[in-house]
Amino acid sequence: MTIFHKIATKGKLTLGLVFPLEAYTGSIAKMENQEQLAKRVEKLGFRALWFRDVPFNDPNFGDAGQLYDPWIYMTHIMNHTKEIALATGSIILPLRHPVHTAKSINSLQILSNERLVLGVASGDRPIEYPAFNQHLENKSELFRDSFHYIKALQGSFPHYTSKFYGTTNGEIDLLPKYYQKTPMLVTGHSGQSLDWIAEQSDGWLYYPRDFNTLQLVMQQWRQALSKNEQDWKPFMQSLYVDITKDSNARPTTIHLGFKSGTDYLNSHLKLLESYGVNHVMLNLKYGSRSAEEMIEEIGEKVVPNFS
Repeated sequence: MTIFHKIATKGKLTLGLVFPLEAYTGSIAKMENQEQLAKRVEKLGFRALWFRDVPFNDPNFGDAGQLYDPWIYMTHIMNHTKEIALATGSIILPLRHPVHTAKSINSLQILSNERLVLGVASGDRPIEYPAFNQHLENKSELFRDSFHYIKALQGSFPHYTSKFYGTTNGEIDLLPKYYQKTPMLVTGHSGQSLDWIAEQSDGWLYYPRDFNTLQLVMQQWRQALSKNEQDWKPFMQSLYVDITKDSNARPTTIHLGFKSGTDYLNSHLKLLESYGVNHVMLNLKYGSRSAEEMIEEIGEKVVPNFS
């Protein structure tokens, strides 16, 4: 079984955690004890650790992610864990050259013994585009061009002409070679139609929504897959949680999620599973307790129900 199938199976839901493994206020995390927490997350049975790609700290956005370059930080955490999936949520394709991205993908897959799952996106912070000398109005086309270029680079001595990033004429080859398929999941719409995502991606990463909206989104996803003669591709989503000491505590709303006890978290996730959600990336940023406490509680009372 590949690492991708360990985190994404039809009819089942699995759980992952997003770095920083920390509850914090403001934009910038402390990033303390992350290695030990990552080891504990793996031991408790979570299926994936998710790494974000945030080039700049935009104080108006309010979250700078795990601070470190995602490829370097994934390699660092790789060396402190054994089997858990290393997933990007998500690499900003238009702001990275596809040759460098493809080389990083291949390198990490080989060095990690094939633990990489690749979420990709067009970026949600327009203010970053000028720093890369890119035009925001091109971001949809930039995303598609980079996506296809990365796939072309997996072949030997590739031929590919990119409108934005360059040309390979079959006389040079990208090393190291990784001949297996690296799962590429599109985040949100990334400027693309849902039909394109259903046809080109290996799955869809989406955002927390109320149950009525989620049912509509899942229906649209299944229709797009059917239209492209695809039986099934995974649907994954993020979710911010603040887990209380009282396991019976009812939910109250926080940004992109809720504060509750583990009883409600279990029932909420079971409902997501029944709708067809295959993986949930839990984010602990808005926690009122330490991440360590919440990880232990979720690991003990929730993870066993989604293994």
